[in-house]
Amino acid sequence: MNNDDTIKLLCECDAGIKMGVTAIDEVMGGAKSDKMRQKLCEFKSEHETLKGETETELVKMGADIKEPSVMAKGMSWIKTNMQMAMNESDKTIANIMTDGCNMGIKNLNKYLNEYGDADSGARGIAKRLIDLEERMTQEMSRYL
Repeated sequence: MNNDDTIKLLCECDAGIKMGVTAIDEVMGGAKSDKMRQKLCEFKSEHETLKGETETELVKMGADIKEPSVMAKGMSWIKTNMQMAMNESDKTIANIMTDGCNMGIKNLNKYLNEYGDADSGARGIAKRLIDLEERMTQEMSRYL
């Protein structure tokens, strides 16, 4: 197995998880229903669990743990805050979250293909993250 592919895949997972947690934090205050807040908290917790596992593996491999790019974070922040300013509602939150999850699913599948020599542990983390994003999309679609 190619150690380089494993590190690259784990780094992409880590960046995506961090983007997801940041997005959840940004919209949490705008949630109108207790159920929406509860779901956001649950999904944030699941993301943080995967983040811990991902970073543990990166540390074991001696890789640097990095933050998502400033450009990606900035663009996400602008989009999220503009949408929330125009209509702060559970429907808006669900729309933002499903868009982000769909982008994450697409990117993770791309990285699974691109880093095909990644070890089974890294591939497993990526697949679990895809599953989490799919479940979050399904749950959020109830609010659209």
